[in-house]
Amino acid sequence: MGANDADSPQGAANGVKDDSVAADHRRAFEALGAVALTGAITLPFTGLIGSLAIAVAAGLFQYYSSGDASHIKRGSWQPIAVPQIVRTLHPKLKGAIAAVFLLLLPLLLLQRYQIEVLTLGLLYATLAIGLNYIVGLCGLLVLGYIAFYAIGAYAYALLNLHFGIGLFAAWPLAMLAGALAGLLVGLPVMRLRGDYLAIVTLGFGEIVRIVLNNWDAVTAGPNGIMGIARPSLFGWKLTSPSAYYILALLLTCVAFYTQSRMIKSRIGRAWEAIREDELAAAHCGVPVVKMKLLAMAMGGLWAGAAGALFASRMTHVSPESFTFLESVLVLCMVVLGGMGNPIGVSVGAVSLIVLPELLRGAAGYRMLAFGLLLVLAMRYRREGFLPMRRLKLAGGN
Repeated sequence: MGANDADSPQGAANGVKDDSVAADHRRAFEALGAVALTGAITLPFTGLIGSLAIAVAAGLFQYYSSGDASHIKRGSWQPIAVPQIVRTLHPKLKGAIAAVFLLLLPLLLLQRYQIEVLTLGLLYATLAIGLNYIVGLCGLLVLGYIAFYAIGAYAYALLNLHFGIGLFAAWPLAMLAGALAGLLVGLPVMRLRGDYLAIVTLGFGEIVRIVLNNWDAVTAGPNGIMGIARPSLFGWKLTSPSAYYILALLLTCVAFYTQSRMIKSRIGRAWEAIREDELAAAHCGVPVVKMKLLAMAMGGLWAGAAGALFASRMTHVSPESFTFLESVLVLCMVVLGGMGNPIGVSVGAVSLIVLPELLRGAAGYRMLAFGLLLVLAMRYRREGFLPMRRLKLAGGN
């Protein structure tokens, strides 16, 4: 038996030393990954010096806080390990820290354009959370979702133009309009599944767009409705990009919290049961039709809320803003982010809005690079960036 045998004390010591070196190399690799990723993301927003400072801080934080990375499953897609100190924090504390950071973000982003891009990303995050009720949780393939967004936007535009109702008073009415539209679409098509449902909802989206384009007396046709008033709060008119960013952030947070609570409720369990096996769910006593209609109504409700904020922000709405491609984009956000997980779909929405802006340096190849990244993401992350966690039965698999 040699001195370096694994069973001998010397062999065991050498093995521990090798593991320690490998762990140090892994931590250094993760820290370099954190520097590269943070630098790439922050460079367009904070400039070269600011980006370098933030990237180095992120690398140091990653290196010194991820000492115990041995629990990371080999082969899993984790280019940057979640720091150990973050894992130990209470979930509510994590949420509070994230909320404060997001609220203070406009103070760090000095350029108006950057805040506008993030505001648009939050609007689409609300849309993606709404579609997540229908596609991610209930398993219904809907291709005309942007029609609910249009209904909410036009509802607020008409209420403001003809009755002088402000955004905060019109918001519930726009949400109600979106939810009613979801119910009206859902009632006749609940017996359809898969491709057939997708085709019907695609037709609904086109019908809404064509009606908006041709009903000149109400929607002003292709020119759209102009002169929509911006909101005011206690006499303070909200016109700055930072104000809209905070409004969009609050709306996204409320939508996210609502969906997170519903997922953990009996309604969320019923939606998951329908998604996995509709026939089995019906035999277990799940009211399938009611649950599907509720999912459609919730999806329409949040799309209506996002549409009202969109109309207020742009002060103009026209049918060109609600094309079929917008429905596809929101669906991509849900699929790419991780169907069923509100965090995942939010990340997917912000990524698909911010990423094309980050790739502007690639000039004419921007969309080609964007498409290539999407293909690679779906090749290696088929369930999305952050897939929904499956519940495990006690003592079972």
